[in-house]
Amino acid sequence: MTIVDPEIVLDHGTGARLSRELVEFSAEVLGDVYVGEMEDSAIVRPTDGPLAVTTDSFVVDPPFFGNGDIGKVAVCGTVNDLAVLGAEPRYLTLGVILETGLPIAKYATVLRSVGDAAREAGVVIVAGDTKVVRAGEADQIYLNTTGIGVFQRPPLRMAHVAAGDSILLTGPIGNHTVHLLSVREGLGFERDVLSDCAPLNGLIDAVLRSPFGQAVHSIRDVTRGGLTAVLHEYARATGLTPHLNEESLPIERPVRMACDMLGINPMNAANEGCLCLFVERSAAEGVLEVLRGHSRGSGAAIIGTMVEQDGGEVRITRSDGRVDSIDELQGAELPRLC
Repeated sequence: MTIVDPEIVLDHGTGARLSRELVEFSAEVLGDVYVGEMEDSAIVRPTDGPLAVTTDSFVVDPPFFGNGDIGKVAVCGTVNDLAVLGAEPRYLTLGVILETGLPIAKYATVLRSVGDAAREAGVVIVAGDTKVVRAGEADQIYLNTTGIGVFQRPPLRMAHVAAGDSILLTGPIGNHTVHLLSVREGLGFERDVLSDCAPLNGLIDAVLRSPFGQAVHSIRDVTRGGLTAVLHEYARATGLTPHLNEESLPIERPVRMACDMLGINPMNAANEGCLCLFVERSAAEGVLEVLRGHSRGSGAAIIGTMVEQDGGEVRITRSDGRVDSIDELQGAELPRLC
């Protein structure tokens, strides 16, 4: 269907005809990934095992960038949150807050990105909601997604991590942050550094189904707060010390240059397509080989070890041999990115 108004107007949020037309337009653009029946609740098939449920809100700034947008980030972020626990993502809900004045064409672009990412991840959207706010009350478009997954295997938990476990990353860190900052500020790095935003449930499934799957103790996606936040979370939860090798960190040269120019530590940078895995040392090389054999893990690396020493700290061996502690950020080093 065609919406007459070229932009979002307040009457799109009144619950009357324009609201109905906006919802119908949204369903049409989403296409086959939207399987809701316009009831007040979705009906999904129950499972005999436990369910994984996660919810997240997305206020990406800027909401449109070089190789993606807030729609892609929303799907990928929620799918990845389910998959890192070892769950199989199945269903999503999609809540949309639209600012008046947003061009309908831009809204359609976001919906198409949602549909494309959902198809790649193998999930469907079973329920949704739209709200419209006045100009200045939102930054063009905000999204909220809730994801539901089912467990075909035992859940992966932080409590399973043990001393001696190797720490792996599935790819370079800092790309998403540098790309968005460059788009926002016109720095020029966005041509050389692309966002890593991607659904990673296929990569996780490949690892867990491999002969080394039982040796994977825990997985976390490296989003807000970056690698630093992830490692401090595991240090607190396990009482162990993540000890990194600085020279092993996968950081692309343009990303390092941009971070040096902006005064940013790439370890604190948000990512949307990078995982941190905690794996039995004896299986680390095998898991690394599986990761590198997948299109989403070609830049994987072993970056450190969990050790029984001064639990609660995070340490790193620098290229000159010095051992430093990495402090947890107390506030925001970076502006809103996801």
